[in-house]
Amino acid sequence: MALGGNPIFNGKNFRGATQAPPVPQAPYGQAPYGQQPYGQPYGQQSFGRAPGQVMDGQGGYAQQNMTNEQLQQMYNQPAAGPADTGRMTYDDVIIKTAACLGVLLVGAAVTLFVSMGLASLLMIVGALGGFVLALVNTFKKQPSPALILAYAGLEGLFLGGLTRVLDTMYPGVGLQAVIGTLSVFTVTLLLFKSGKVRATPKAMKFFMIALAGYALFSLVNLVMMMTGLTTEPFGLRSGIIGVVIGVLAIGLAAFSLVMDFTSIEAGVQSGAPQRFSWTAAFGLTVTLVWLYVEIIRLLAILRGDD
Repeated sequence: MALGGNPIFNGKNFRGATQAPPVPQAPYGQAPYGQQPYGQPYGQQSFGRAPGQVMDGQGGYAQQNMTNEQLQQMYNQPAAGPADTGRMTYDDVIIKTAACLGVLLVGAAVTLFVSMGLASLLMIVGALGGFVLALVNTFKKQPSPALILAYAGLEGLFLGGLTRVLDTMYPGVGLQAVIGTLSVFTVTLLLFKSGKVRATPKAMKFFMIALAGYALFSLVNLVMMMTGLTTEPFGLRSGIIGVVIGVLAIGLAAFSLVMDFTSIEAGVQSGAPQRFSWTAAFGLTVTLVWLYVEIIRLLAILRGDD
């Protein structure tokens, strides 16, 4: 599968490095670095060579900077892993995703210590600012940690304000949405690790068609709400239609997680540069924000119909 399954990973040079850096080579006629000249037993000196000197490749000797004990220690060290050669690892992705979610939680916490009016204003600022930075980070060829963390902070303001507003109207939906988001993420990850759910080309085509239809519906619904053509709190997403659309949206967000996992797995296996772990963390953060919004909105719709 191509790495561009998730639009966030499109255009990223995930396959920019697939091999470990070459080992430095000694000049012609000189023994490889850290080794004795051909035919010379290890630990013994060459004829006419002072202790601590090696061939300089020009017929003379140069002072050796490392002792035999230091060279032996280097020889006994384990081979360099992905982290040592600047390659993306799963640990990198986990750490950077945790950093993004930590900044997001800080942003959300800010809305808890201000008035309701200010929290609503911060929600709007976070939504607009987060949308702009999401586009910027998506189309940047190289990831920017500062912009990615700034996006997470703005989304925290948006989610915190949204949760506070909806939790005031329907007490308990915030905690339920958090539990629901964690549950969907965990189940999706387990299914992906077991190989039972994969982002196949056919599934991705269906996903893109469904996503385009959902985006069009959301745009029409937003316009109708802004122009007053519908007075329902969630516009056309009310009643049974709202529940069906909400379930569909959660399914799309869950499959987007599968696409994220697939892209991350391909990046690690192909030896992507370590900096792209920020791109992976950004992709996961975007999907988790989307998933949380859909879950809390569905819960609010269900509570509103009671």
